[in-house]
Amino acid sequence: MRGLGVMAGTLAVTSAGLVVAGILLRSQVDVSDRIRPGVVTGDDVVGVVYPALGLLLALRRPRLPLAWLMLAGGFTTATLGLSQAFWERSRLAGDAHTAALIGDYNPVVGALCVVSVDLLLPLLFPDGRLPARRWRPVAALAVGMVLFLAFSQVVRPWAPGSAGGPNPFEIAAVAPVGSWLGGLGVNWYLVAEGACVLSLVDRFRSADATGRRQVGWLLYALAANWAVEGWMPYSVPAMLTTAAIPAAIVIAVTRYRLYGIDTLVSRTLIAAGVLVAVGAVYSGVSTLGLAALGLGQLAGLAAALFAGVTVQPLRRALRRLADLLFYGHTGDAGHLKERLTMEVHSTEPASALAAVVATARESLTVSGVAVEVAGGRPGRVAVGLVGPSPRQVPLVWHGVPVGRMLIGRPGLRRFPRAHDERMISVLTPFVADVAHAANMAADLQRSRHQILTAREEERRRLRRDLHDGLGQALGDMAMSVTMARKVLHDSPESAERLLARLRAGMDRVTQEIRELVYGLRPPALDDLGLAGAVRLLAEPDASLTVEGELDALPAAVEVAAYRVVQEALTNARRHARATSIVVTLSRSADGLRLRVRDDGIGLPAEFRSGVGLASMRERAAELGGTCAITAEPEGGTLVEVTFPITDDETPDDENVSNKHYGLPFHELSYFRAP
Repeated sequence: MRGLGVMAGTLAVTSAGLVVAGILLRSQVDVSDRIRPGVVTGDDVVGVVYPALGLLLALRRPRLPLAWLMLAGGFTTATLGLSQAFWERSRLAGDAHTAALIGDYNPVVGALCVVSVDLLLPLLFPDGRLPARRWRPVAALAVGMVLFLAFSQVVRPWAPGSAGGPNPFEIAAVAPVGSWLGGLGVNWYLVAEGACVLSLVDRFRSADATGRRQVGWLLYALAANWAVEGWMPYSVPAMLTTAAIPAAIVIAVTRYRLYGIDTLVSRTLIAAGVLVAVGAVYSGVSTLGLAALGLGQLAGLAAALFAGVTVQPLRRALRRLADLLFYGHTGDAGHLKERLTMEVHSTEPASALAAVVATARESLTVSGVAVEVAGGRPGRVAVGLVGPSPRQVPLVWHGVPVGRMLIGRPGLRRFPRAHDERMISVLTPFVADVAHAANMAADLQRSRHQILTAREEERRRLRRDLHDGLGQALGDMAMSVTMARKVLHDSPESAERLLARLRAGMDRVTQEIRELVYGLRPPALDDLGLAGAVRLLAEPDASLTVEGELDALPAAVEVAAYRVVQEALTNARRHARATSIVVTLSRSADGLRLRVRDDGIGLPAEFRSGVGLASMRERAAELGGTCAITAEPEGGTLVEVTFPITDDETPDDENVSNKHYGLPFHELSYFRAP
């Protein structure tokens, strides 16, 4: 391996030296006597850049044929610049024999350069093998044609009147064939090169995502070079695009995963299209203004303004066209938004999340996409296989993390789309919204289950209390009545004692029923309403202020508000040692708000919620409200609770439960406008 590296380094350094020597010799020749006007030519660029980058590739992958083709092609091309300088000097010195020998050298070496750089590199790119066996005849024909044309130049007879005399290498049988091919007016070198470039197109069509990205680099560089060479031959941009070809080969072989060739190509097409279109608009408007409208100097200003106005719409239209060309409808952001909107509005949250994940996978053309919802159900929804090292995209809903999206490797037969930030930026808000909606739906389902469970537990407690307390007490009372009837005539004193015990038992049963009913709903709410019941709680050391009408409140809201005020007053009296307590009940169009403010010692420095404070928060949360417990700046504590109330809400607990948990999907989700 070390020997191969030394050989590659020697070729690269020698090529650079040959190019420098050729440039120095050509610079001493007058411009009018040069074959090409410029001192530095495209051959010089090939002679330096190809060996240098071939050396870099050979050091990384010494057994890759592409590296040695670049070294060999660059070396042979470097000698052409030097031979051009010697030919020019020989011709100026009148040495026709030396000039003729150099004329024979150049076709042969030039053919070897064309074969290695222009033919074999595209044929064997990127792995050193032909795309398929069917390309063997094409490769043989292209290489054979170039070599034969060079051979026919060497063995041709000298032109009549040549000072060099007859050609000692002349082969009479070959000369007519070479003359016939030349007489057809076809650039056979370009035909051979085009056939080999077609192998790249065939390789691109049949390759997977990795192969397409590699081939795309070389196709892009070749297309740019051909376009610039046809427009500005022998210019500096032409030399730069020539140097870009080996650079594209090195990137495609070693660093193709770091750059998006699809993005580069689409941006080039967009820029070129905008330039051409704006130029055409400017020329058209300027010509029209001068010829038809007679605007004079104002025509140029009008053309510039009109061209500037058309830039942005043209850019957007060309970007959509490029995305459609490369990716079909999956690359159209507008089409993707419409599809996502239809998916999320046509089903319930859990199914919508799966549909959105499937759409994300299709639009990114990756092996799989998974969404992990933080702290909710469903915990993970996946379509396809994301693999061991997926890309992770955080999902944030209004600043709150709701999960993450995992994107697998790029799929087959398409450009990779997993790292297209523009498409991911379109997908992420929709996925985050649906993940949040799914989490909300799961929370609602859990809340419903908890409420149903609590209801069943309450019914079980009531049955146990009725059976163990009231049932046994009524049984004892029945036995007392029976015994009193038996002894009523024979022993009135015993009957009196039995009736007294019966009376005491009835009092206990009455008290137990009262406590049982009070635990379900305070009787004061039914007797006095919420304002009157809270006023009783506030007496004698607290004041009550009522704002708005408190009649016809839902029963659940009345009970929750009563219990919160009761707990807040207990805390203020028992723990805060308050001397002044103010209770405020305020009814608005959208809910009930209660405030309990005291002037007590306030909250401790290290505040921890106890059972009472947690109970207040839970009662507010059960009805979709909020509970805030804060310390007042001037001292004391403020408890502020809000209960949302809709116009169609009724006091029937069963109806309230059914209505809350039967909301349609569009009322449970929060989607941005597409």
